[in-house]
Amino acid sequence: MPDKKERINIHEYLAAFDDIPGTRVFTAARARKGYHLNQFAMSLMKDANRKRFLADESAYLDEWDLTPAAKQAVLDRNYNAMIDEGGNVYFLSKLFSTDGKSFQFAAGSMTGMTQEEYARMMIDGGRSPEGVRSIKGGF
Repeated sequence: MPDKKERINIHEYLAAFDDIPGTRVFTAARARKGYHLNQFAMSLMKDANRKRFLADESAYLDEWDLTPAAKQAVLDRNYNAMIDEGGNVYFLSKLFSTDGKSFQFAAGSMTGMTQEEYARMMIDGGRSPEGVRSIKGGF
């Protein structure tokens, strides 16, 4: 009979990710929270929907069961807020593509950088492992 392994408390395990500065892990809870936001984003795969959305963003968003915070995040194009509302970056890519923006642009905006600054950082090898590694511990 195999050794019994200590059971991991999934809530404690997932909570540890919240301690990483600037990191938003797409968990099952976020997926449930963002279901309608992600469905809205996926609707933008169709040209007719993109045109309707761009013609009257607020009215189009009213067709979806979005939280007020999710709707405002979309209107503001605040990608970090959309992720906090359960948005999945791969689904949200339909939104920034609709706006004619690149994934690199969106990633830069999520890190507080311009597209050019973000591109340079990635070309230079990515973020430094030095600096704040824990919100709680400050190290």
